[in-house]
Amino acid sequence: MWLFAVLVVLLMGGVAVVAAGRGTPMAEAYDDRPDALVPATGPLSADDLRRVRFPLAFRGYRMAEVDALLDRLAAEREAVEAADADGDAPRA
Repeated sequence: MWLFAVLVVLLMGGVAVVAAGRGTPMAEAYDDRPDALVPATGPLSADDLRRVRFPLAFRGYRMAEVDALLDRLAAEREAVEAADADGDAPRA
Protein backbone atom coordinates (compact mmCIF):
# COMPACT_ATOMS: atom_id res chain seq x y z
CA MET A 1 0.00 0.00 0.00
CA TRP A 2 2.78 2.44 0.91
CA LEU A 3 4.64 1.56 -2.24
CA PHE A 4 1.60 2.47 -4.33
CA ALA A 5 1.30 5.84 -2.55
CA VAL A 6 5.00 6.59 -3.16
CA LEU A 7 4.65 5.70 -6.85
CA VAL A 8 1.63 8.02 -7.20
CA VAL A 9 3.52 10.89 -5.55
CA LEU A 10 6.55 10.33 -7.80
CA LEU A 11 4.35 10.21 -10.88
CA MET A 12 2.60 13.44 -9.91
CA GLY A 13 5.98 15.08 -9.29
CA GLY A 14 7.20 13.99 -12.72
CA VAL A 15 4.11 15.45 -14.37
CA ALA A 16 4.63 18.71 -12.47
CA VAL A 17 8.28 18.90 -13.59
CA VAL A 18 7.36 18.38 -17.24
CA ALA A 19 4.46 20.84 -17.03
CA ALA A 20 6.74 23.46 -15.48
CA GLY A 21 9.00 23.33 -18.52
CA ARG A 22 11.79 21.22 -17.14
CA GLY A 23 12.77 18.06 -18.90
CA THR A 24 12.11 17.69 -22.61
CA PRO A 25 10.19 20.61 -24.13
CA MET A 26 6.67 20.26 -25.36
CA ALA A 27 5.92 20.35 -29.08
CA GLU A 28 5.75 23.77 -30.71
CA ALA A 29 2.29 25.21 -31.06
CA TYR A 30 1.09 25.53 -34.62
CA ASP A 31 -1.33 27.94 -36.20
CA ASP A 32 -4.44 26.00 -37.17
CA ARG A 33 -6.30 28.96 -38.61
CA PRO A 34 -7.23 28.72 -42.28
CA ASP A 35 -5.45 31.00 -44.70
CA ALA A 36 -7.53 34.10 -45.39
CA LEU A 37 -6.40 34.16 -49.05
CA VAL A 38 -6.90 37.90 -49.36
CA PRO A 39 -4.21 40.38 -50.31
CA ALA A 40 -2.61 42.12 -47.36
CA THR A 41 -2.45 45.41 -49.23
CA GLY A 42 -4.40 47.08 -51.98
CA PRO A 43 -8.10 47.02 -52.77
CA LEU A 44 -10.18 43.90 -52.24
CA SER A 45 -12.22 42.44 -55.05
CA ALA A 46 -15.56 40.66 -54.80
CA ASP A 47 -13.77 37.33 -55.30
CA ASP A 48 -11.42 38.14 -52.41
CA LEU A 49 -14.43 38.62 -50.14
CA ARG A 50 -15.99 35.35 -51.27
CA ARG A 51 -12.83 33.41 -50.43
CA VAL A 52 -12.61 34.66 -46.84
CA ARG A 53 -13.20 31.99 -44.21
CA PHE A 54 -12.86 32.72 -40.52
CA PRO A 55 -11.66 30.15 -37.99
CA LEU A 56 -14.08 28.91 -35.39
CA ALA A 57 -13.27 29.43 -31.75
CA PHE A 58 -14.90 28.64 -28.46
CA ARG A 59 -17.93 30.92 -28.23
CA GLY A 60 -17.19 31.97 -31.79
CA TYR A 61 -19.54 33.61 -34.25
CA ARG A 62 -22.67 32.76 -36.20
CA MET A 63 -21.35 31.53 -39.51
CA ALA A 64 -24.56 32.27 -41.42
CA GLU A 65 -24.50 35.95 -40.38
CA VAL A 66 -20.87 36.45 -41.34
CA ASP A 67 -21.34 34.61 -44.64
CA ALA A 68 -24.42 36.76 -45.42
CA LEU A 69 -22.45 39.94 -44.74
CA LEU A 70 -19.55 38.78 -46.91
CA ASP A 71 -21.99 37.93 -49.74
CA ARG A 72 -23.54 41.39 -49.45
CA LEU A 73 -20.14 43.10 -49.47
CA ALA A 74 -19.07 41.03 -52.48
CA ALA A 75 -22.25 41.99 -54.38
CA GLU A 76 -21.73 45.67 -53.56
CA ARG A 77 -18.08 45.42 -54.61
CA GLU A 78 -19.11 43.82 -57.91
CA ALA A 79 -21.52 46.70 -58.52
CA VAL A 80 -18.75 49.23 -57.89
CA GLU A 81 -16.34 47.33 -60.17
CA ALA A 82 -19.00 47.14 -62.91
CA ALA A 83 -19.69 50.88 -62.59
CA ASP A 84 -15.97 51.60 -62.81
CA ALA A 85 -15.66 49.40 -65.89
CA ASP A 86 -18.59 51.24 -67.55
CA GLY A 87 -16.90 54.57 -66.92
CA ASP A 88 -19.37 55.80 -64.34
CA ALA A 89 -18.12 57.82 -61.42
CA PRO A 90 -16.84 55.59 -58.59
CA ARG A 91 -19.13 55.42 -55.55
CA ALA A 92 -16.74 54.23 -52.86
